[in-house]
Amino acid sequence: MADAPLPQSLSASPSAAAEEAPLYAPRKQIYPQAVKGRYRTIKWVVLAVTLGIYYFLPFIRWDRGPNAPDQAILVDLANSRFYFFFIEIWPQEVYYITGLLVLAALALFLMNAVAGRIWCGYLCPQTVWTDLFYAVERFIEGDRRERMRHDREKLTFQVLGRKTLKHFVWLMIAWWTGGAWVLYFADAPTLVYELATFQAPFAAYLWIGILTFTTYTLAGFMREQVCTYMCPWPRIQAALTDEYALNVTYRYDRGEPRGSMKKNEALKLQGLPAGDCVDCDQCVAVCPTGVDIRKGLQLDCIQCGLCMDACDTVMSKIGRPQGLIAYDTDMNVQARIEGRPEVRRIVRSRTLFYAGIIVLVGFVMIASLAMRQSLYLSVMHDRNPLFVRLSDGTIRNGFTIRVANKNLDERRYALSVEGLRRARIDVVGGEVDQQGRSIVTVGPDQTLEARVLVTDTTSPTEDSTALRFILTDPATGNTVSTSDHFRAP
Repeated sequence: MADAPLPQSLSASPSAAAEEAPLYAPRKQIYPQAVKGRYRTIKWVVLAVTLGIYYFLPFIRWDRGPNAPDQAILVDLANSRFYFFFIEIWPQEVYYITGLLVLAALALFLMNAVAGRIWCGYLCPQTVWTDLFYAVERFIEGDRRERMRHDREKLTFQVLGRKTLKHFVWLMIAWWTGGAWVLYFADAPTLVYELATFQAPFAAYLWIGILTFTTYTLAGFMREQVCTYMCPWPRIQAALTDEYALNVTYRYDRGEPRGSMKKNEALKLQGLPAGDCVDCDQCVAVCPTGVDIRKGLQLDCIQCGLCMDACDTVMSKIGRPQGLIAYDTDMNVQARIEGRPEVRRIVRSRTLFYAGIIVLVGFVMIASLAMRQSLYLSVMHDRNPLFVRLSDGTIRNGFTIRVANKNLDERRYALSVEGLRRARIDVVGGEVDQQGRSIVTVGPDQTLEARVLVTDTTSPTEDSTALRFILTDPATGNTVSTSDHFRAP
C-alpha cells in the first residue's frame, strides 16, 4: 500500500510550530452546528442523567430514625456531619472523604488510559452545562448558519428579542444551578421556602449569586476557553497517556489525499490515489472548540465524538464506509499504512494497575465502613502539671476524654482503666452507678468532652505506667479503648 501523506500538524516541524504559535490567542466566536448520531445521543443521555441527579437529588428523603435529618444527601456543616443515604461521616472519619478523592483520581486516570479525554468529552461539568446552553441557543436563535447571519446583519428588534430571551433562560439555568448547590447544605424543602420568602441566611443568597455568575459566564461566554486555558487536565493527561489509549482519530491512511467527491472519483478512475475525505468541513462545523481533527490530536480537542457523528453522516450519504473518524490510535494508523496488523490493548499493565488500585481502595473503604463502631473515645493527658501529690500521699493524674456517640439515641457508658493495681476514677460532673462504675452520658449523635481524674491509691514504683481507658456500652456490650500513661514522681 502506498504511503499516505501525513496531516499538516504531523508533518510540520515542532520547533517551527512552537515559534509561530502565540502564548495566548484571541477568542474567535465559534458556532457549532447541530448533529445527530450515536455519540450525540450518548451525550444527551449523560446530560439528562447527570443534571437530573444534580438538580433533584437534594429532595430525595431517607429515613434515619428520630433525632436525625431525613435528607438523603446532606452536608451538615453546623453539626459537622456528612450524610449519604445510610452512611454518616463524622469529622474523625475524614479519611473516607480522602478515599473518595483517591478513587475519583484513579477513575480519571483509568478513563484516560482507556479512551483519552473521555471525561472531558462526556462527563465534565463544563461540557455538560455548555451543551445545555448550546441547546437553548439553537432552540431560540436557530442553528449555525442562522446565528452567524444574525451576528453579521444589523441588529433588529426580532433578533434583540431572541437574544434577550436566550440570556434570560441562561440566567435561569445558572440561577437554579447555584440554588441546587446550596440545597445540599440544608434541608432542601425548608431552604426553598426560606429563599422564596427572603428568610434564608445571607450565605445562601451569596453562594447562589456566585454560582449563578460563574455558570452563566463559563458556559455562556468562555466555553472552549475554559478547556483550553483554565483547565489543567489536558496538560496532565498528556503525561499519563500512552500509545495504546484510544482517541478520536482521523484515519488519514484512508482519508488522504482528500478532495471533493468528483475530483477523487476522477482520480480513482485514473488509478491514482484518492482518499475518502471529501473536504466538506462538517467535522469542523460541529466541533464545540473549533478544532480540525484532520490535523491530528490537539490540546483544544475535548474528544466529544461529535466529529465522528458528522463524518459518519456524510459517509453514509455518499455511499462510503463509516469510521473515517473513529476511536483509534496513531500507532494503528501507521500499522495499516505499513501493512501490519492492528493492535488494540484495552487490558494492559497500566489499566490493570489503575483498576486494581481502585478495587483495593474500594474494598478497604467498604470493609472499614462495615466494621466501624458507633462509639469513639480519645484521651489527652494534662500537660501542666503532669501529676499531683495529694495530702494522703497518693498520686493523681488529670485527663480530658472525648466520647462520640454515633447512635441516634442517648447512651450511658461505663468508664474504667487498666494498668494500675488500685485506681480510682472520678468523672467531673459525672455519676456512679450501683456497681460503682463511673458513668458518662452522651446524647444522640453527639460528642461529649469530660474531665477525668485517675488516682493511684498505692505507692507508684515507676515514673510512667501504661494506662488503658476502656469505655463500655452496658446495653450492647460494645467496648472501645485507648492508651495513655500515668505519671508519678
